[in-house]
Amino acid sequence: MAKKTAKGSEMAVDIGIAEADRKAIADGLNALLADTFSLYLKTHAFHWNVTGPMFQTLHLMFETQYNELWLATDPVAERIRALGYPVRATYSAFSKLSSIPEADGVPEANDMVRELVKGHEAAARTARSVFPRAQKGGDEATVDLLTQRLQIHEKTAWMLRSLLS
Repeated sequence: MAKKTAKGSEMAVDIGIAEADRKAIADGLNALLADTFSLYLKTHAFHWNVTGPMFQTLHLMFETQYNELWLATDPVAERIRALGYPVRATYSAFSKLSSIPEADGVPEANDMVRELVKGHEAAARTARSVFPRAQKGGDEATVDLLTQRLQIHEKTAWMLRSLLS
């Protein structure tokens, strides 16, 4: 079944997930994308601005982390599109959807680590909040994506937290 749009004709999405479920899942994934991008931006800024005795360790660690976050944005965005919804990818949308606050100035190195722990934990909570929607809709592909994101955010938070012990 095709539906008319201002741009012409588009095929309706018929992947075995009800439209209401697809919409709820896409909304949750847009929030996860906003968290991922916000955390990417914060981590990259910290990579550029870190100083102190742990400079080399943190500079390299943050680089690994921001690269992983950058690569994570595409699968999340593409899943939203596969569900038939637009990706809300503007700074304005990200600021409204993200649960990760901007850094206030340039924190000290240990405070950077603390902020990133909180950021990864927030992203994990956002990912976890989408699970019930995806499970209800029978969306195994999104459940798999969320599982992968949870594993990475929880492991990264643990590794960062370990630096503060």
